[in-house]
Amino acid sequence: MNLPNKLTILRVCMIPFFVAALLWDEGDSQTMRVIADVIFIAASLTDMLDGKIARKYNLVTNFGKFMDPLADKLLVCSALICLIELEQLPAWVVIIIISREFIISGFRLVASDNGVVIAASYWGKFKTVFQMAAVILLILDLDVLELVSEIVLGIAVILTVVSLVDYIVKNHKVLTEGSM
Repeated sequence: MNLPNKLTILRVCMIPFFVAALLWDEGDSQTMRVIADVIFIAASLTDMLDGKIARKYNLVTNFGKFMDPLADKLLVCSALICLIELEQLPAWVVIIIISREFIISGFRLVASDNGVVIAASYWGKFKTVFQMAAVILLILDLDVLELVSEIVLGIAVILTVVSLVDYIVKNHKVLTEGSM
């Protein structure tokens, strides 16, 4: 259990605290939203940090390859689902984002059965940054940032679709030929 894997586990453990803070509806809800945002930002930073440490110090493990993307999906999907509950996000946006994650996970599963690793693309990385930024802004729920939140969310949705198309185009042989 190396440091990057511990950071990944920490990210997963932070999710229930994040959700509880975000959905807290007693007392000062704005304070709880700030707490939720801080937890989400900290969890997001562990995502960036664990990968950098693993690559820099050659600490890449099968556990990390499996859990890191799963932890990311759990964090972002938890946030998006909570934002539907809070009526700040339309369900269709979340459906697009979660559908993309299922499709890419399926592609990766089929590819790995054929001994092929599908690495994260730059489009996917940009998508993640914009999704996380949109979540951070939406959690704050400040009127002064409403337009910025909508623009960042729109870019996140566009990048979600673009990154899906990019994966399909670059890796279509995984499904059509059984190998790349």
